[in-house]
Amino acid sequence: MRRQHTLGNAAVTTLVGLGLLAVAGCGGDDSGIARRYAVSGKVTYKGAPVDKGTIVFEPTDMSKARVASGPIENGYYTLSTTGEKDGALPGDYKVCIISRSVDMAAVEANRKGGAGRQDDVYKAEKKAQNLVPPKYQRTDTSGLTAKVEAKSNSKDFALTD
Repeated sequence: MRRQHTLGNAAVTTLVGLGLLAVAGCGGDDSGIARRYAVSGKVTYKGAPVDKGTIVFEPTDMSKARVASGPIENGYYTLSTTGEKDGALPGDYKVCIISRSVDMAAVEANRKGGAGRQDDVYKAEKKAQNLVPPKYQRTDTSGLTAKVEAKSNSKDFALTD
């Protein structure tokens, strides 16, 4: 039961981060948000690049910054706050990294001219394999932090068991 709770929280964290990006992205760059600064870097697990996933920077003080996130591809990421790779606001952040392998074969097999059935998607998510330890999927358990400064930032994360 505890594992389902952790996976559920990871999914919620991912959806919240992506939802914030989608809503914020509607306002364009003239959204009234202070200047963002480039943040990119490398994510490795046991010395090897993390092939795919999502990285989320959650401000330690939500009144001074906004969530920033980005996809991880071949070990590299670039953050966005309101648009395509627009960076993050300066400040201190808690960081989480979600990297899972979801087998969507059953969803695709049951697809009939539209999206897979919701229960098929749920089952596929439930069976998903974590590509990094689950502790990294939540900002309160990852132990990862970052400080974004008013300049171009490079932040690498070397994950271990």
